[in-house]
Amino acid sequence: MSEYKAIKINRGANGWGGPLTIVPTETKNKILVVTGGGFPPLAQHIAKMTGCELVDGFKTTIPDEEVILAIVDCGGTARCGVYPKKGIFTVNLTSVGKSGPLAKFITEEIYVSDVKESNVEYCDGSAVPATEPTDETPSEGSSKMTREEYLEKKAAAQEKYGEVAKEGFLTRLGKGVGNVVSIFYQAAREAVQTTITNILPFMIFVSLIVGIINGTGVGNWLANTISPLASSLPGMLVISLFCALPFISPLIGPGAVIAQIIGVLLGNQIAQGGIEPRFALPALFAIDAQVGGDFVPVGLSLSEAEAETVEIGVPAVLFSRVITGPVAVVIAYFASFGLF
Repeated sequence: MSEYKAIKINRGANGWGGPLTIVPTETKNKILVVTGGGFPPLAQHIAKMTGCELVDGFKTTIPDEEVILAIVDCGGTARCGVYPKKGIFTVNLTSVGKSGPLAKFITEEIYVSDVKESNVEYCDGSAVPATEPTDETPSEGSSKMTREEYLEKKAAAQEKYGEVAKEGFLTRLGKGVGNVVSIFYQAAREAVQTTITNILPFMIFVSLIVGIINGTGVGNWLANTISPLASSLPGMLVISLFCALPFISPLIGPGAVIAQIIGVLLGNQIAQGGIEPRFALPALFAIDAQVGGDFVPVGLSLSEAEAETVEIGVPAVLFSRVITGPVAVVIAYFASFGLF
C-alpha cells in the first residue's frame, strides 16, 4: 500500500484562487498533467510530496474519479475551466484567474494559479482535509445540499403531502413567459460579463502592442524580416509548417498568445502598406496552424475517449496539422483572389 501525504497548494504572487488541500487516497491518487511539454518541475515536486502518480494527458487518459489534481498551463481559454467544471482540483502554471467561456466554474475552492514549488507545503496535523467537490443544487434548500439529498427530500415530501395540483393554463403560460425572459436575461448578463472579462482586455492588449510597434520602431524591423515571408505563398507555407510542427504546436498554442502577437504585427504592416491586403486571409491561416494543438487531449477527455484512443489520437491530430495547415494556407491564398 502506497503512503500518501496531504498537501496544501497556495496561489503564487500574481495568482488567483486557493488554497487547495489535496488529500490522496487509494482510489484517487493520479495527477493529470496537460501542459504539452511533459512533466513540468512543479508536477514532479507535487508527485514527490504526495506520493501520487503522474499521468501525461497528451499520451493517455484515465477515469475522472481517479484524478486528485489536474495541472495545466492554460492562458485563459478553455483548459483552465474544463477540469473545474468536472469537479477536479486544478492548478494553473500561469497567473490566469476566472477567464474563458467556463469562467463560472472556476472558483477559489477548486482552482489556483501561478503556483510555484515554494507555494506547496505539507498539511500539519490540525489541517482539515478539503471535501471533494460535489454536484450541488443551489436552487433548492441549502447551498451545500447535493442532488441526491435534494431528490430524497423531494420524494419524501411528495409521499407526505401528495402530488401538487395541476396548474391552470394561465399559470403555465405565466411560468413559460417568465422562463423565456429569464433565459434571455441570463444570456445578456453572461454576454456582458464575457465582454468585460475577455474581449475588452484583448482590445487593450492589441492597442498596447500597436502602440509599442509604432513607438519603438519595431514596425520597420518587421518590414525587413517577417514581411518578406508574409508577402508570398512560399513564405507563408514556411510559417505554417513551423507553427504546425508536433513538438512546437502544443507549446505555442496556450492562450493563442503567439498567434495574437504575430497577427497584430502583420495587421499593422498591412495597414501601413508593408504587406498587400490580399495576403491577409492566407496569413491568418499561416499563423494559426497550431490552433488546438494544446487542446487535443482535453477534447478527447471531454469525449470520454479510451486510453488507447488518446495515445493514438493526440499524435495523429498533431501530425495531421503539418498537412492540413499548409493546405489551408493554399486554399485561402486562392480564395482571396478578387477580395481586394
